[in-house]
Amino acid sequence: MNNSLTLYLALLGGLVLAAFVAHGAWTARKNAARQPRRAALEPMGTGTIDRSEADTIPTEMGDTLPGEPTAEELTSGAMNLPPPVKRNQPKLDALIDAIATLTLDTPVSGDNVLLHLPTTRRAGSKPFMIEGLRVDCSEWEAPQLGVVYSELQAGVLLANRTGGLNEIEYSEFVQKVQACADAMGASVEFPDMLDVVARAKELDGFASAHDAQLALRLYAQGSAWSIGYVQQQAARHGFMPGALPGRFVLPSTEEGAPPVLTLQFDAQAAFAEDPEQATLRELILSFDVPQTAAEGSPFNAWCAAGQALSLGLDAMMADDQGQPFSPAAFASIEGELQRLYEALAARDLAAGSATARRLFS
Repeated sequence: MNNSLTLYLALLGGLVLAAFVAHGAWTARKNAARQPRRAALEPMGTGTIDRSEADTIPTEMGDTLPGEPTAEELTSGAMNLPPPVKRNQPKLDALIDAIATLTLDTPVSGDNVLLHLPTTRRAGSKPFMIEGLRVDCSEWEAPQLGVVYSELQAGVLLANRTGGLNEIEYSEFVQKVQACADAMGASVEFPDMLDVVARAKELDGFASAHDAQLALRLYAQGSAWSIGYVQQQAARHGFMPGALPGRFVLPSTEEGAPPVLTLQFDAQAAFAEDPEQATLRELILSFDVPQTAAEGSPFNAWCAAGQALSLGLDAMMADDQGQPFSPAAFASIEGELQRLYEALAARDLAAGSATARRLFS
């Protein structure tokens, strides 16, 4: 009797186990059917061709697979190409650049151009750029991967805050661009060196006479400030920590533009082991006139920030000679600033424009 009962229970347990396994397998298949199917990847050269798709396989040289761009699409821009580079990127300008023209026998891809660009795009202290004219939309831009260009041009900045372009810097530019052109099989035409250097000298003279960076100093009248306290007060008026140590910046509302104002302090204090123990007694509040558009009223922001910080920090506002700022001093500076804005605009170098930012860099 006991043996029969044991056998019966064993058979019953086996049936239950089999049913459980079967139910689990059915559930797994049901769940798997709800998952997205993935295409199996086969090694190159070992795959098989579905007879139903035989008519879509290229049969002659020059045919393309479905979805692949044809030669006509590549040159006409019918394929989905990367969009042109945003206009706020630096662009060559005959007003401030010496521009060389590269002549191509056939359109060239951005991949090919990037492959042969010089490792550094500087000639001495002057930056230079190479641009391509897109086949699909006739826009000049810095070369991009996957884009075809019908023309190329290279330009070197004639002047910046280090001075005007000289003969040695121009020769370095010529050598680098010529090597790039030779590698791509292009011919290049450069402007005359004497003319370029003369233009650079004249432009540098104008820039030197019309450059300005306004600054006022804030001196502690009582106790010295900790860096944390200065940051707290600056943050109340929109300032943020800058990329460089020893400064806070009031960012521009324009994407990619330089900051409107800069609040600087001793950089050594920023590297202190305990910033809260480092003390400050002097700050410099400034703005770069040619780099900042007049439409943003940077002068008014400079005055307002100076007055607000002087109150919050219990500081005295003074000029570089330590003389206190007065309302009359602000009025005098504003008059000079307006004349400077007008002179820059008359030369097509309006403050805050892309050309002015490059020239006064």
